[in-house]
Amino acid sequence: MLLIIVYFASDIMKNLINIKIAVDFDGTIVEHEYPAIGKEVLFAFITLRELQKRGALLILWTFRSGRELDEAVEYCRAKGIEFYAVNKNYPEEKWEEVTPRKINADIFIDDKNVGGFPGWGEVLNMIDPWSEREEEAMRAIKSRRFRLFGRK
Repeated sequence: MLLIIVYFASDIMKNLINIKIAVDFDGTIVEHEYPAIGKEVLFAFITLRELQKRGALLILWTFRSGRELDEAVEYCRAKGIEFYAVNKNYPEEKWEEVTPRKINADIFIDDKNVGGFPGWGEVLNMIDPWSEREEEAMRAIKSRRFRLFGRK
């Protein structure tokens, strides 16, 4: 029965298409070791890939620039994450003196949040609460079960 729940839950997961999520690098994706790249934070890339799979547009929003920024982008690329934009609102944006530094995103994931970084499992649960997915999955299972036995 558990496999069925997981299958149906993945079938009806929340749609994140075109939701912009700005993600910090040091202290969020990897541990703080700037200018070096720290050790991967547990579940960072699994969660980021899941958000991308659901249609979210990931923006790398970091203090890094130049060579350090290129290294961070390449590190993430090697782990399967290709960002929609890097320190920009959209890929084609050209930075000028009048360009706001703040990224226009729907969600910000950063270790400097009030209260600190809760961890990637909690981040995913905040964006797409498991209790809601579980309830939707159970409704889907019940409705499909009735259709299997000829009831509507």
